[in-house]
Formats: sequence, C-alpha cells, structure tokens
Amino acid sequence: MRFGPARAFALGARGFASRPPAVLSIQSHVCYGAAGNSAAVFPMRRLGVEVWPVNTVQFSNHTQYAEGWEGLPTPTEQIGLLAKGIERIGALGRCSAILSGYLGTEEQGGAVLDVVRRVKAANPAAIYCCDPVMGHPAKGCVVPEGVQRHHAEASAASADVLCPNVLELGVMTGSEPDTPQAVVRAARALLGAGSARLVLVKHLAHAGLSPDDSFEMLLVGHEEAWHIATPLLPFGRPPVGVGDLTSALFLVGLLQGRSPKAALEHTAGAYFEVMRATSEAEEYELQLVAAQDGLVDPPRSFEAIALDA
Repeated sequence: MRFGPARAFALGARGFASRPPAVLSIQSHVCYGAAGNSAAVFPMRRLGVEVWPVNTVQFSNHTQYAEGWEGLPTPTEQIGLLAKGIERIGALGRCSAILSGYLGTEEQGGAVLDVVRRVKAANPAAIYCCDPVMGHPAKGCVVPEGVQRHHAEASAASADVLCPNVLELGVMTGSEPDTPQAVVRAARALLGAGSARLVLVKHLAHAGLSPDDSFEMLLVGHEEAWHIATPLLPFGRPPVGVGDLTSALFLVGLLQGRSPKAALEHTAGAYFEVMRATSEAEEYELQLVAAQDGLVDPPRSFEAIALDA
C-alpha cells in the first residue's frame, strides 16, 4: 500500500534513538498572539518534540488586526546561515523534520528548500512538511508576490507532506475543487506531481463538506482518504493561526509514530480543545497555554471516516 504505514513516518535522526524528535520550524513569528511559530512551537514542545524555530518575519502581531502591525521580514541569507550554524555544531543530523509556513519574500522559499536539502543530506530519514501559506486578502492576510508560484511549483515538488487549505490546494493544482471528490482528485494530483506522500487539506470550506457548524479536514494518500469533522464554535472574530497549529499537531503525530489516520484524529481533538478554551475565554488569540493539557490528551475524541474516493 503506497499510503505509508505508521513506521514510514516514525522518522528520527540516525544514532539518536533515545532523543525526542526535533523539528526545524521555519515560519513567521509574532511578538503578541499566536500565528506561525507563535502558534506552532509551544504545542510541539508540549507534545514532547524539540523545536528549533527560524522566523521568516518578526511582526508585532498578526496581519489581520485592523490597527495594522509593525515588523520586517528576516533577511533571506539569515535562514541558510542559521542552518549552517546548527550543522557546524554537529546537530543538524538530529533534525527529524522541517516544517515551513509563511514566507516573508519569494526568495525565502528558495532558502527554505536549500535548508531542506542540507537537513536531508545530514539525515536522509528527515521529512519536509510544507504548510503553503498563500494568504487571504479578504481577511487581511497577504503574502508577497511570487510566493503562490513558489508553492505551486517548488513546494509541491519537494515536500513529503503538504498541508494546504482548499483555496491553496486550488492554486497549487490550477483547479477549483468544490466537492469532496474534487478535493481528493486535486490532492492526488499533488501526490502524483512530486514526492509528497500525504496531503492534509485543513479546511473544507467551499468544498461541500463544511456546513456552518463544522470544521472539517480531509487527509489524502495515494490509495486512501479520510474525513474528520469537529464542531465549529462561536467567535466574534475567528482566531488566526489555526492552520499553523493543525499542521504542527499533525506533523508531531507522524513523528511520534502514529498512523496517518491516528495523527489526524489526535490533531482534531487537540485543535478542538484549543478552540474550546479560546471560545470560552472570549479571546481573539488562540489560548494555547490554557489548553495545554488538552493538546497532549484531548478530552474529546473525533473519528476519521474513510472516504470511497
């Protein structure tokens, strides 16, 4: 079966079996709130994974505040320099996975792929999980020119795991998937075009499986696909960083030896606990600290259902 069994994703660094997995997480950082690394690093560490964050931008807050934000992209060359520094001290071979997210410039995409090549040279078992953030201008989230093209071409060809939402999936495949079957077809087009073994479609809005009261995800492999749904809780302003959180949770599940289906189910339960804590606090920012125990052992479980697709 080409849809990798659990052992295909229980990937660690050679010679470091007693150490926890380590993730080199290359994405945005906000000083206040939870988006990019600020949404992903704490949950991964709370789940027992070492995280080495590299920030593609450093902003005061996420870009969907009406008041705006302050901050700058990280110089492109710094991304590679940081990886070289880790390599120089002999630690890059311990890296189990690279997780990439928001890019501050198109050029940063090339720098990320250079880091991926460097890591895989040091540890061929390492996997690359790409969250191809492309922005949503209607919500105030924008990405620089060229980033969409980079993901559609280079990221799609290079990643082992891809975590787009439906809109990003459409851009990457030149399609407009509007049914679950179309989502599966588009995801399999990505699987056939590059090295990816799994595509996690993080939000099925506009895909026919996402009513107003549900948050739904679809996990697609070469031969199997699973659908999972959780209740969509009420928010005055929907929090940002949910995609960054779910990509990180799913990657950790794979690294810790869960099957893809079990990793999806844990991701859904942990996501829901964060959203529950955030909704109950009536906060705009994800309440990761308040929900931290639920990240490890979600009190509510959700079952992934196999799709005939």
